[in-house]
Amino acid sequence: MDLSNVKRFLIGEPFPTSQDIHERLDNVRGLAVFASDPISSNAYATEAIMSVIIVLGSGALSMTLPIGLAVAALVILVVFSYIQTILHYPDGGGAYTVSKDNLGRSASLVAGAALLTDYILTVSVSVSAGVRAVTSAFPELFDARLAIALTAILLITWINLRGVRESGTIFAIPTYAFVGGVLLVILIGLVRYFGIFGAAPIPVTPEAVAAEASFNGFAYIWLILRAFAGGCTALTGIEAISNGVQAFKPPESKNAAKTMVAMGIIAMTLFIGITFLSTHLELVPHEYESILSQLTRRITGTGFLYFWVQIFTAMILFMAANTGYQDFPRLSSFLAKDNFLPRWLQNRGDRLVFSAGIVSLAILSSIIVIIFNADEIAMLPLYALGVMLSFSLSQAGMFKLMGRIAHLKPGETMRTSVTEIHFEKDVRWKQALNAVGTVVTSIVFLILVATKFVEGAWIVAMIIPLMVVLFHSIHRHYDKVAAALSTTGMTTENITEVADVVVIPIADVHRGTILAIEYAKRISSDVRALTIITSQEMQDRLDRRWQRFAQITDNVKLITIEYDYRDILKPLVEYIERLNTEEFPDQITTVVVPEFVPESTFEKTLHNQTANRLRARLKQYKDIVIIDVPFHIDSQI
Repeated sequence: MDLSNVKRFLIGEPFPTSQDIHERLDNVRGLAVFASDPISSNAYATEAIMSVIIVLGSGALSMTLPIGLAVAALVILVVFSYIQTILHYPDGGGAYTVSKDNLGRSASLVAGAALLTDYILTVSVSVSAGVRAVTSAFPELFDARLAIALTAILLITWINLRGVRESGTIFAIPTYAFVGGVLLVILIGLVRYFGIFGAAPIPVTPEAVAAEASFNGFAYIWLILRAFAGGCTALTGIEAISNGVQAFKPPESKNAAKTMVAMGIIAMTLFIGITFLSTHLELVPHEYESILSQLTRRITGTGFLYFWVQIFTAMILFMAANTGYQDFPRLSSFLAKDNFLPRWLQNRGDRLVFSAGIVSLAILSSIIVIIFNADEIAMLPLYALGVMLSFSLSQAGMFKLMGRIAHLKPGETMRTSVTEIHFEKDVRWKQALNAVGTVVTSIVFLILVATKFVEGAWIVAMIIPLMVVLFHSIHRHYDKVAAALSTTGMTTENITEVADVVVIPIADVHRGTILAIEYAKRISSDVRALTIITSQEMQDRLDRRWQRFAQITDNVKLITIEYDYRDILKPLVEYIERLNTEEFPDQITTVVVPEFVPESTFEKTLHNQTANRLRARLKQYKDIVIIDVPFHIDSQI
C-alpha cells in the first residue's frame, strides 16, 4: 500500500470543489464545531476564579459568584458585538477583517497575531484540561497525561482533515451530551439546594482552608483583579463563529448570528449555574479533582450521572480544541491571501479544508503541550490575553464602522474594502455599546497583562509583536517577488537568451540515460554528456557502452572528468558553472537530469539520491534551468 492509498484510507476520497456548498454546517453542527471552546470553558472557568481567591482562605470563596457575574456581563457585551460583526462582515475574518477595514494594516496584523496565538493555546489548554478531567475520574492515569494529550491532538487532527461537515457530526455528540449532563446536574442541584418538591437537601461540609497571608488596600484589589482575569477564560472562543461565517449554510450570516446567540445563552447558563452552586456548597479547589467533578459528586453521588458528566467533560474539553482547528486555518488563509503568511496556507486539501493550516496547528500546539507537560493550569496565564486584545480591536473597529453608517440616509449604501454596508436604524445605540465594549475589554486586557505578566503572560506579550514583524517580513518577500516578475516596462531586449547547449550528467549508459539523450537532442544541437570517472574500470565500461549505442550517441559530446575523491557532485557542478559563466555568459544553460523512479516509496529510500542532491546544488544559480527526465522502473517489468 503506497502513501496515496494510505491517505485515501485515513482521509477519504477527495471532494469536488462544486460540493463545497453541501459540506457547510447547519446550526446544530455549527454550534458543536465553533462553540465547543466557550461552552467547555465552564469546566474550569469557575475554578480559575476560586484558585486565586483561596489564598484569602475558604471563607473568601463567597466572592466567586459576584466576580463570575461580572465575567458573564462581559461575555454578553462581547457576544452582542460579534453578532454585529457577523452581520456586517458575512465573508468572515472576525477581528482581523474588522481591524483591517476600519483601523488599518497595523491593527489588523496585531489582531491576527493575537488570535493565531490564542488558537494555538486553545488546543493546548483544552486538550490538557480534558486530560485533567480523565485523571480526576481515573487518578491512576495521571503519569500518562502527556501521552494522552498528544494522542488526543493526533485524533482531532485526523478528524478535521476528513472535512468540516464530518467533524461537525462527530463533535455534536460530546458537545450536546456535556451540555445536557451539566444542565441536569445544575437543575438537580438547585432543586435540592432550595428544597423544591421536598427534595433531600445537599449536605454542606465546609472545608476550612486558612488564609496564606493578609491582603489589604491595593494588594486586595490586585488579588480580585487576578481572580477576574482568571474567570475571563470563559470568553475564549467567542469570536470563533465570526471567523467562520462562510462555513455555515446559506443564509450564512443569519445562521452564524443565531448560533452565536445560542452559544452565549448556553455558555452563560452553565457558567452562572456552576458558579452559584460551587459557591453555596462551599467547594474548595484541589489539584487532584476539578470543581465540576466535586460539584457533580456532591449533588448526584458517584453513580451514572457522575461518570456521564466526567466522560463527556473530558470529551468536550478535548473537542473544544476543535475551535482552534476551525479558526486557525481560516484566519491563516486570510493572512496568506493578503501575503502576510505563506501562500500555501490558503490552499484547501482534498476534503475542502485548509489542510496545511490544520497540520501546522497540530505541530505548534503539540510543542506547547510538551513544554508544559499537559498542565493546563500552568498554561492559563498565557491564555485569554490574545483573545482579549482581539476583542478590543474588533470592537474599536465596529465603533468606527457604526460611526460611518450613522452618516447614511435611508436607502443609501456605502462600499467598504471588503463588503457593502446599508443604512441602519438606531445605529447610534449600537455604536454606544461598541464604545463601552472597547473600553471594558481594553481595561480587561490591561488587567490580564498586569496580573499575569510575571506568571507567563510576558511570553504572549513578546510573541505577538514578533509575529507582526514576521508578517511584515513575509509581505516584503512577496512584494519583492512581484516586482521581479512584473512585466512593466519589459521589452524583447530584456528577455534573457537561452544558450544552445544541454548538459546531461550521467554515471552509465542505460535505458534512463538513453531516454534523456534522445530528449536533449530534440531541444538542442549542442548536447554534452558529462560523467565523472573515478577508476579505469569505470572508464573502460563507459567507453564500451557508449560505442555500443553509437547510433544514438552520435553528435553528442562525451565529457569525462577524472576525479580522485568521493564527492562526485563537486566536479559536476564546477563544470556546469564554468560552462554557464565562461562559454555562455548571461545566458540560460539547460541541464537535463535523468532519474529513475522506483515503484514504491520504500524502494526510493534504497537509492543514493544523487539526482536530488544535484538539483539542490544547481538551484542556487539563477541562469541554470533543470529539466527532469524520469524513467519509471515498474513500467519496464
